Amino acid sequence: MSDLKKALEIRFGEHRVMEVPTSEGEMPLLALDLESRSQVTVILTNGLSDYKMPVPEKINDRAFNELCFCLPSYWEWEDVDNPTMNWIFPWIQKLAKYVVEKETWFGHGHTIPSGKDLPPFSQTMKQNYLILADPILLENELKPLKVADKTIHFLTIIPIFEDEMDMKQEKGVFKFFKKFMDKGGTELLDDYRSSTLKSKWRLF
Repeated sequence: MSDLKKALEIRFGEHRVMEVPTSEGEMPLLALDLESRSQVTVILTNGLSDYKMPVPEKINDRAFNELCFCLPSYWEWEDVDNPTMNWIFPWIQKLAKYVVEKETWFGHGHTIPSGKDLPPFSQTMKQNYLILADPILLENELKPLKVADKTIHFLTIIPIFEDEMDMKQEKGVFKFFKKFMDKGGTELLDDYRSSTLKSKWRLF
């Protein structure tokens, strides 16, 4: 059992923490069954924090991170053959692999496109960018966790629309998240969410 899993079991209880099956060579994953405003499941990496990210000096206390998706109660994440549900797994693996292999870092506000032609993430998840963010809905549940000699932070993965990405690029991370959160946006995945922006931000 990993030190992270033990620490999460202490925080939430053993019955709320389970291992997610992964293929050989992939980053181990955990699932947390939590209750916030409603029942949610968090899928998170279990070992990315073994890698010390080369973060800028001003945030040198944020070098150890795990990535996570926050799933709503209707999300049948164990249905591994359902493309509207299972796309989160290759993406969390892709992000974890990228940051380690490229010897780089991820932090609040970093964005990743869905691909060259910006395809939607699934037939129901029409967004085509991912933005990494400090927890919003789960700010208390996913507060930094002390594990051995490390303080591990959790970066949530949020799908956003192209016009939201345009605003983030134009106005900056702070103003984007203020607008996003003012409109009720959180890290909780939502197949039915529309853009938080008015049409004036639709540049194309």
